[in-house]
Amino acid sequence: MAAARRDFLSKGYYDPLLNTLCCQILSLSGESPVIWDVGCGEGFYTSGIFRTLAAAGKSPRMAGTDISKPILRSAAKREKGIAWAVASSFHLPAADGAADILLDCFSPLAIDEFRRVLKPGGHFLYVVPGADHLWELKRVLYDAPYPNEEKETPYEGFTYEAIVPVDFTLHLANQADIQSLFRMTPYCWKTPKAGVERMEALENLDCQASFRIHIFKKL
Repeated sequence: MAAARRDFLSKGYYDPLLNTLCCQILSLSGESPVIWDVGCGEGFYTSGIFRTLAAAGKSPRMAGTDISKPILRSAAKREKGIAWAVASSFHLPAADGAADILLDCFSPLAIDEFRRVLKPGGHFLYVVPGADHLWELKRVLYDAPYPNEEKETPYEGFTYEAIVPVDFTLHLANQADIQSLFRMTPYCWKTPKAGVERMEALENLDCQASFRIHIFKKL
């Protein structure tokens, strides 16, 4: 999964999501923001945000945490200016109120720990799939696909600031890129053999990508 995700992201397929995250975090950041990316993986979003803030003249102090040491080794090679640490999202190596901004992009939701780590007035960005995310791929894999649930969930100690939609079309021109997308998703583990065979017969695929960035502010 990690190798497939690294290959897929390196080709720019999810750059629209990265660019939107960069814009949102840039608008929320002071001159020297402390930012944590929990479940950061190979650091694709972490490093992109760090470089955007630095290019804008800010002095970000960023940390990325993940439970996988090999994946973090890859992240450390991507960007030297970020602090990387092996840690669970539920036990972050951070003092109370240490962070101005916290990003959770497809990782487990540890809301109590996020509340502890954020400063009052700090922001939490939670990225989840939209209803139609990868719908065309799901139609190939499953006989009866269903849309993802979209809902607005309030959390104690936070106020909702916005839900930012990010929708775009992926133009996958070859089987290798289709395979990379498939292998970086949970579908890789729960697709029946017939669905995998249908996917492997594809020469190309146009597929909807749909994300929702839920932005919260700590009270």
